[in-house]
Amino acid sequence: MGAEMAMATFDWSLFALFMGASLAAGLTGWMFKPGDWYEGLVKPDWRPKNWMFPLAWTTIYVLSSLAATRVAPLAGNAQAMGFWALQIALNTLWTPTFFGARRMGLSVLVMAALCLAVLGMLWTFWPLDGWAFLMILPYAAWLALAAPLNWRVWRDNPGAGAGAGG
Repeated sequence: MGAEMAMATFDWSLFALFMGASLAAGLTGWMFKPGDWYEGLVKPDWRPKNWMFPLAWTTIYVLSSLAATRVAPLAGNAQAMGFWALQIALNTLWTPTFFGARRMGLSVLVMAALCLAVLGMLWTFWPLDGWAFLMILPYAAWLALAAPLNWRVWRDNPGAGAGAGG
């Protein structure tokens, strides 16, 4: 599908639906703030600055919603939309798992599943819409940083989380 054709048929109501799901995921960051507990954790020197997280996630949510809006009306999109739904569910789950329940070990598992879901998005978006595939690349790049950070914070802070194994 050419860019001109895609913009002529862009479904703003569908975009609003995907952005609404993304907003719900993003609101978990407002409900479960990092706070003093997180600030007191040992973190690697290579972690992003705090101001980068909301900027990165806002960009990711907009781009993934745009990508899903492009893919949703296409024939053969079932797996692609399934991966989109899975990633937004896992994305929504990660923040309350890590910051709310302080289950860092469990959050590593959620993050691993999220990474696989985003890889699934890339795999299934590519044959349907190359632009949608490209819009998901920043998400994959951010997770390539966030996943090792999640694991490293868990590893470097034994006993800091709630429950057995943090």
